Amino acid sequence: MAQKTSSAFIAASWVALGVGMVGYLVGLWRAEMLLNEKGYYFTVLMLGLFAVVSLQKSVRDRLEGIPVTDLYYGICWFATILSIVLLIIGLWNATILPSEKGYYAFAFMLALFGAIAVQKNTRDSQEAGKGTPSA
Repeated sequence: MAQKTSSAFIAASWVALGVGMVGYLVGLWRAEMLLNEKGYYFTVLMLGLFAVVSLQKSVRDRLEGIPVTDLYYGICWFATILSIVLLIIGLWNATILPSEKGYYAFAFMLALFGAIAVQKNTRDSQEAGKGTPSA
């Protein structure tokens, strides 16, 4: 029987996702940068969130013996790493204060962590409801 995820961890995961995303987006909204720069950082966040959720699912599927092609698994890793590298490059070249760069970096990573944790909790809850073992 699968062990149920604690309510505290579920709440902490949603808080991490919410604080990371909202903090990042509020920072972008209030930033004094061109609209195309804001669009770049927004797109990097969306790519990162999608990539880590897809990667978490692919890793979990493989652990549970559900077929995942090597191509898709590789693309998930590539997109995850690419989103982080694109954020680093963007922040490295940005003409903003170092404290702002750190703010975006930490908000981005918190949002990615939150997305992974929420995806894991969702999958664990679904499996606990089925009564199947969890990986």
